[in-house]
Amino acid sequence: MSIGQSAVGTVEAEVFDTAPLEELLEKYRGQRGALIPLLQGTQAAYGYVPRDAMVGIAKALGEPLSQVYGVATFYAQFRLVPRARNVVRVCHGTACHVSGAPLVSQEIERKLGIVDGENTEDMMFTIENVACLGACGMAPVMMINDRTYGKLTADKAVKAVSDFIAAQEGGNGGDPSAEGASDAPNEGEEG
Repeated sequence: MSIGQSAVGTVEAEVFDTAPLEELLEKYRGQRGALIPLLQGTQAAYGYVPRDAMVGIAKALGEPLSQVYGVATFYAQFRLVPRARNVVRVCHGTACHVSGAPLVSQEIERKLGIVDGENTEDMMFTIENVACLGACGMAPVMMINDRTYGKLTADKAVKAVSDFIAAQEGGNGGDPSAEGASDAPNEGEEG
């Protein structure tokens, strides 16, 4: 069993399935400059870059593990721990920043007990601060999975997360519309 470490504790993962990695290694066998495509393919296959995969890539390329790890940690696109089931993205672009995104992030982090880049212990949420969500006219903006919430205050953001949690616990997969909400966007929400 492989173990992944997040900032909030140890995450147990299933036994590492080497089949997707072996397929990738075969595809790039003998190609120079294959490290980044191998890491990208690994992340696409597993949802993150497991340590066991980095070891396999290093062996296949004849490179030290430190080289593979160095590239995987240098580029922000690579994750070394799995994401939780739900991702809360808070925009910190200029429009959102000046409209209150730092306070929105602070209160969501307080509510969930984690900070940017971390997963909750139950693997229900990951928080990601992002540079732009493309909805500057609704600043500050956040997304929970693919649903956008705009014109937020810290209280509105925490309420959106609380409502999402309640909907999850209600068994409808976190879809607020499943609890009778209309299909029209709520105030400050783009649907």
